[in-house]
Amino acid sequence: MMGNNWIKRVCLFGSTLLAASSAYAVQPYNLTQGVTDISADVYGLHMIAFWLCVAIGVVVFGVMFYSIFAHRKSKGVQPATFHESTTAEAIWTFIPFVILIGLALPATKTLIAMEDTSDYDMTIKITGYQWLWHYEYIDEGVNFYSALDTPRTQINNIDNKNQNYLLEVDNQLVLPVGKKVRFLITSNDVIHSWWVPALAVKKDAVPGFINEAWTRINEPGVYRGQCAELCGRDHGFMPVVVRAVPEAEFDQFLAANTTLDKTTEYALAE
Repeated sequence: MMGNNWIKRVCLFGSTLLAASSAYAVQPYNLTQGVTDISADVYGLHMIAFWLCVAIGVVVFGVMFYSIFAHRKSKGVQPATFHESTTAEAIWTFIPFVILIGLALPATKTLIAMEDTSDYDMTIKITGYQWLWHYEYIDEGVNFYSALDTPRTQINNIDNKNQNYLLEVDNQLVLPVGKKVRFLITSNDVIHSWWVPALAVKKDAVPGFINEAWTRINEPGVYRGQCAELCGRDHGFMPVVVRAVPEAEFDQFLAANTTLDKTTEYALAE
C-alpha cells in the first residue's frame, strides 16, 4: 500500500511539472522562441531535451529515494548478494541509446537546415570592426556603419539606464519579412561574433574568412543582439539591432537610402 501511494505521489508531481510547462515556456529565463522557423525548431528541441531530463531525473531520484526509504536497515531488510545483472545492464544501455538517437535525428535535420544558404532572395555582407558593424546590401547599392547609440551619460551613470541600455544603434539593419536573407560575415581586425537570439543566428566574424548564415523573419519588429566574442576593450559596446519590416516598406527604405555611413540617419521612420 505504501508503495502504491508513493507511485501516485510521483505521478502527481510529474503531471504538475508538465502542466507548468506552458507557463514556463514564456518566462524570460527560458530560451527565446524567436521569430524564424529555425528558432522555433531550436526552441522545440530545447524543450524536448529539457523535459526528457526532468522525466529521467524524476525516475532516477524517485527510485533511489524509494529504495533508501523502503529498504532501510531499521526495517530489517537484508541486502541483495548478486554482483551483476545482464538484463539490467542491457536495459540501461538500450534506453539511453534510443533516447540519444531520438534526439540526434531532429537535431541533425535542424543543423543541416541552419547551414543551407541556398535559394536566398538577397545577400548582406556583415563586417565586424572594433567596435561597430558595417552592413552592405549586395546588389542594392546601400551600405552603412552601425555603432552604439546609448548616451554617454547613461554609461557614466549620470542618467538612468533605459530598457535597451547598450542595445541601441544609430543605424539599424533593415530586413524584409518573409524573405530568405543570406549573410556573408567577416571581420576587418579581430574575431567578432554576430548574434541575434530571436533569429537563431550566431556566426563568428573571422579576419580573412567569410562565414555564411541566413534567416527568414516571420514577424515585423525590432530584434536585438550583441557581439558574442570577446574582441577588446569595448566588446560590450557592440550591439546588433535588426528591424524587420513588410516588403513594401523595405522597398521604400532601399529607394530612400544609398551609401550611408555611420553618422547618417535612416529615412525609415522609427
